[in-house]
Amino acid sequence: MVEVIETRDGPAKTVELGNAIAVASGKGGVGKTWLSITLCHALALAGRKVLLFDGDLGLANVDIQLGLAPDRDLGGVLAGRYGLGEAVFAYEEGGFDIIAGHSGSGSLASLPADRLARLTVELAELAPAYDRVVLDLGAGVERTVRQLAARSRSCLVISTDEPTSMTDAYAFIKLMLVQKPKADLRVVVNMAASEHEGERTYATLRKACESFLKAVPPLAGIVRRDDKIKQAIRNQAPLLVRYPNTQAATDVEALARRLVEMP
Repeated sequence: MVEVIETRDGPAKTVELGNAIAVASGKGGVGKTWLSITLCHALALAGRKVLLFDGDLGLANVDIQLGLAPDRDLGGVLAGRYGLGEAVFAYEEGGFDIIAGHSGSGSLASLPADRLARLTVELAELAPAYDRVVLDLGAGVERTVRQLAARSRSCLVISTDEPTSMTDAYAFIKLMLVQKPKADLRVVVNMAASEHEGERTYATLRKACESFLKAVPPLAGIVRRDDKIKQAIRNQAPLLVRYPNTQAATDVEALARRLVEMP
């Protein structure tokens, strides 16, 4: 769907990103970026062509986690030095493409509405070349984060078993449903001590949503806590390359299979 909004620079289109999966969380420290990277890798291994968009400008760290030093990034796009398509680079080890953010360059939260609309249009123009576009969004509930999530086909809301994480995930879900009542929101419990504990965490969040929001975001997946994740990040290497048989790797691959089956 394409809409036209009036801005100070004239009409600007806004679009729905029909093949995009937004990855969001109410707070930081829940492993959102690592999960976005590993999910893209798993989707690529499943034979899908994937683009990872690092939308967390101020704290962007996709390139840091992977030990990359791209010549062009989202910061340069927003500064008008080149187009979004020119910032795409191939991450050959993972088999997917990346648009890197730029740490310290400011936040998407400060983008005017018209600039965000134009950025979304540019992203929509790139999207048809891919089977899936994964948006690693900034932590929090800022307007720009919610707008990009609302434009996506689905949004994975990441939570851990920490009470503050569940509270913030609930707040994100609440605000998203106010903005887009039919939003396809799905919960991923990360860093779970076990599958059973992950189910308990989801049940707590589900109960709050059902009681107060009259909505039940389904469980997309549970990713168990795994010390190999820290080792892979420390070595700036993908988990599915360095430790492909760990339980966390198995869990993300299962999540990717479910997303591949999405219509």
